[in-house]
Amino acid sequence: MESALSAIEQKYLQLTAQMADPSVVADYARYAEVSRLHSELQPIVDTYRRWRKVRQELIDNEQLARGHDELAELARLELDQLRAEKERLEKELKLMLVPKDPKDERDVFVEIRAGAGGEEAALFAADLLRMYVRYAEKRRWKVEMIDANETGIGGYKEVVFAVRGKGAYSRLKFESGVHRVQRIPATEANGRIHTSTATVVVLPEVDEIEINIPPSDIEVETFRSRGAGGQNVQKNESAVRIIHKPTGIVVSVQDERSQTQNRLRAMSILRSRLYEMERQRQAEEIAQQRREQVGSGDRSEKIRTYNFPQNRVTDHRIGLDLYRLSDVLDGDLDPFIDELAAREQAQRLQAAALTE
Repeated sequence: MESALSAIEQKYLQLTAQMADPSVVADYARYAEVSRLHSELQPIVDTYRRWRKVRQELIDNEQLARGHDELAELARLELDQLRAEKERLEKELKLMLVPKDPKDERDVFVEIRAGAGGEEAALFAADLLRMYVRYAEKRRWKVEMIDANETGIGGYKEVVFAVRGKGAYSRLKFESGVHRVQRIPATEANGRIHTSTATVVVLPEVDEIEINIPPSDIEVETFRSRGAGGQNVQKNESAVRIIHKPTGIVVSVQDERSQTQNRLRAMSILRSRLYEMERQRQAEEIAQQRREQVGSGDRSEKIRTYNFPQNRVTDHRIGLDLYRLSDVLDGDLDPFIDELAAREQAQRLQAAALTE
């Protein structure tokens, strides 16, 4: 581990020198990339340097503790504390060295679709939308609405939006799957609890260079944007629908003001969907056990239940119950996501240990 950390520190020092190089500073794109890499390595280097300092202090105190004077007694008193700190830093460094998902820092597209339950499922989809918007606000991420198919009473048959911010995919990727709600609908006269579902799909944004889509593979249609009326309704056909002929995937975007902007956004979403399809295909070819990562990856799996009568939210993947449903629906998702992220990290650490 120390050799790997030493190599990282050397790379960090090289990047530090490059950031002071006038030729690098003058090249905006190059400087931005060097600065990004420098920022990524800094937490590891800082922790490594703290570990080295604590290790040296431990060695010094162990030597001093062999004496019989007052200084030796003080050294012996600090030994347990130094050993505990050294062990803590070693665990932290091991986690830092675990390979990360290269997509973790990307922006994401989130798709929510009402499932079983009719109008109640559509209302639940609206609740999930608000939950993710509030979560994004708490983390100071930007949310951009892309497409929405609303119902007459405030629900959504389908809604698509982008979340832009550092680490968006690293947190929201755990939300993919089927979410289930158990509550008494406002229209239920007999007070019976109904169960409805909504499906959430989280896709990392994909660069054009990663997924090449030949123009012959797509069909582009334009239409007039939907809206509730008033000055924001587009009079021209600015909305865009792209059909990917080989797969049958259909992407509609109507949020932007111009047809060109909507087409660019639709192509970006299409690339993300194709990327996700390819990723799943490769994962299945590699091995059955790869689907046993955080969640099974199977979108038919019910990953979380929101039980209104019991004021309970249960994440079935980690067996965690929280009895503060309103807080969760107000965007307090970190207790679930922190646990899921920790589990994923532990799995990666174990996998890395097996390959050493």
